[in-house]
Amino acid sequence: MSSPPARLRSPLLPAVAVGCGAAAVLLLVLVAVGWAPLLAFDRAVADELHAAAVRRSALTEAMRVLTDWVWDPVTLRLLLAAAVVALWRTGRPGMAGLLVAAGLVAAGVQHLLKALVGRDRPRWPDPVDTADFAAFPSGHAMTAAVVCGLLWWVAARLGPRALARPVLVAGAVSTAGVGLTRVYLGVHWPSDVLGGWLLGACLVAVAVGAYERRATAAPRRPAALLGPGAR
Repeated sequence: MSSPPARLRSPLLPAVAVGCGAAAVLLLVLVAVGWAPLLAFDRAVADELHAAAVRRSALTEAMRVLTDWVWDPVTLRLLLAAAVVALWRTGRPGMAGLLVAAGLVAAGVQHLLKALVGRDRPRWPDPVDTADFAAFPSGHAMTAAVVCGLLWWVAARLGPRALARPVLVAGAVSTAGVGLTRVYLGVHWPSDVLGGWLLGACLVAVAVGAYERRATAAPRRPAALLGPGAR
């Protein structure tokens, strides 16, 4: 029989969940009330990057390919779905269910917040790309954070270290890269992307922490049910 997968017991998970969640709520409030310093920062960064996007057409086209195909939420969700199928077929329905639940919650949260906040996207006289729905939070950024975070967790929990490290690097590059593309292409403010990252990290930390606590407690339940005389 094969040995059970190693469990990830990290005291950082609650801290990440609380810290990122609190930061996301604060950012949401600042966006909702239109805090002037934040809006000024968003505008300054967006103006600078949009000017570069207009000048550098080749780089802009490369950014569009990355954001529309490589790091598109549909592509990332298909990758998550493939991981779900693989986990299910290898006898790990609990982990598969966690990935499904986290993906659905992420999609629901981002669309709910977009509707509630109703933030306008940047508007340009010479746009290089377009996007639908409201701006905050960035769905691309949040989806990347959730999918890449969950895939790294699966790799770290089930695979060898030689696999977990490349997955971590690829996930970090993808999550950071998709945020940059959205601001560079002028379809999001920087705080939209930051909000997506924070919400995604919070969701992953909550989901993984809950699973790991349950997995850690599970082996002790049979012994407790046997009573005090069990050996």
